[in-house]
Amino acid sequence: MGRTLGKLKDLASRAGKWLGLGAVAPAPPRATSAVVADRFDTMAWQDMYDQALPLRELAEDLNEKYDHTTDLLCDVFLSAYKVTPRVRVREEMDPSRLVNHQVITSMLSSPEFEELHRETAGDPYAAAMAVLAQAAALRRILEQSRRASAEAQQSKAAQEAAAEAARAVAEALQHATAAADGEGTVPTAEANAVRRAISRAEDAEREAQRVVERARQALAAAAPGTRTAVRVALAQAADAAREEEALMRAWGVEPGQLERMSFEERVALAERLRNGRLGRFAELIGRFRQMAFGERARKVEHVPGELVGITLGDDLSRVVPSEIAQLGTPALRAVFVAKFAEARLMLYDSRGEAPTGQGAIIACVDCSFSMATPVNGAADGFTAEAWAKACALALLDQARQAKRDFVGILFSSEDQVSVHAFPASRPVPIGQVIDFAEDFFAGGTDFEAPLSMAVDVLEAEYNEEGRPRGDIVFITDGQCGVSEEWMRRWHEAKHQLGYRTFGIAVGDSPATAPGSVLDSLCDNLRSLRDLTDPRAVADLFRLI
Repeated sequence: MGRTLGKLKDLASRAGKWLGLGAVAPAPPRATSAVVADRFDTMAWQDMYDQALPLRELAEDLNEKYDHTTDLLCDVFLSAYKVTPRVRVREEMDPSRLVNHQVITSMLSSPEFEELHRETAGDPYAAAMAVLAQAAALRRILEQSRRASAEAQQSKAAQEAAAEAARAVAEALQHATAAADGEGTVPTAEANAVRRAISRAEDAEREAQRVVERARQALAAAAPGTRTAVRVALAQAADAAREEEALMRAWGVEPGQLERMSFEERVALAERLRNGRLGRFAELIGRFRQMAFGERARKVEHVPGELVGITLGDDLSRVVPSEIAQLGTPALRAVFVAKFAEARLMLYDSRGEAPTGQGAIIACVDCSFSMATPVNGAADGFTAEAWAKACALALLDQARQAKRDFVGILFSSEDQVSVHAFPASRPVPIGQVIDFAEDFFAGGTDFEAPLSMAVDVLEAEYNEEGRPRGDIVFITDGQCGVSEEWMRRWHEAKHQLGYRTFGIAVGDSPATAPGSVLDSLCDNLRSLRDLTDPRAVADLFRLI
């Protein structure tokens, strides 16, 4: 016995309204990425993923135990990389990625995220390193969210089954419509098929609702642990990012240089700077560079400079306010005029400092054995070598700013000398700077060889380019004799080339005593005992 098509459609319509069937066509696929990204963001992730072997290894390791972890790593990367990351609403997400969505939502709502984001936004390398820094936390989160992940997977399967059952109802109705006679009567078999399809759709929808609720509860149970782990991981990642940024800044590595490096090159550079010979003295190196920058800002040419006191004179541009106040009292105007006529007005006294060097800046750094030991129990274990090379690197910056050549000469025994040239006309490769900073001999002490090389450099520069008046900065913690013949040649070269020699004796060496070799060699000689304060040589950076 048949059933009219109108009644069947009524039944299906009521069931469809209850089930929320809507259109017969399959729903569009939901998002698998929690962070909204355009194709350029996706390209940045893919490019970094292809470059960074540690990222690929992390993805492979996580994928062996957990589901959809490559998508999670991509979301963590994009959160750190994008300037204004935006998370999709939960309803847009594929149910199997709800754990990922919860992790990213927790990240972006955490106060620690802003600290990390300041270091990583727009920098794909820093964003990738932030992902790697959070690897351990992501493992813990995924382990704690296993049940939620399984429930989410079942939720997806149940919702897909419900959608398939809804499409079966629509197909059964289509068959029934096709089988109906002219009066709209549907054969019994087709009518029963529609009823069975509706029943299965109702069962599938109820099951989907139960599974979705279980998934929601599992996610809610995992949320507190996720938030805690995320906050700790973000704080650690922010610390690591700041530490590396400070390390690069201390060594004078410019952002433009870093942008031109591949992931592997930047990792290798950071590792070398962090674990190299002077790695633990990066803070000292940074302080030196900051001090030198500040002194360059104070340096002036051909104008009054630093105020040092009060003097007498007739320069009206420097008259102190109390003298000018006399002009406001008629009885004292004659006094002011008399002082002016006799050049007895009180004036601000100032000292102008103008650089005189034009030739190369040459830093001769003692690399004898004793330079590698802490001096006088220096704080943080600062060694004379670390101090000397930090000073030399600041002098390199000084030379670059003044467009002067820089030459670093490391010396120890007579046959232990290395020359590191940094011409002003060429960029400074950071690898060459590190080579200069890490080179060390641990031998004896000889003054003649390095100073002779310094003179050769200045003489060649004078003969080839006509630039006189270079500057030699000689840093040592020891004493050494020189021959009379050598000293004679030294003074002759100095008279001819017009260079200046600044000497720094590190520690309690008697090398600065009047009549010592260093005293005879240097125009400006000082003794340094406090290795923690670069300001002890601040004036050097105003004079050079």
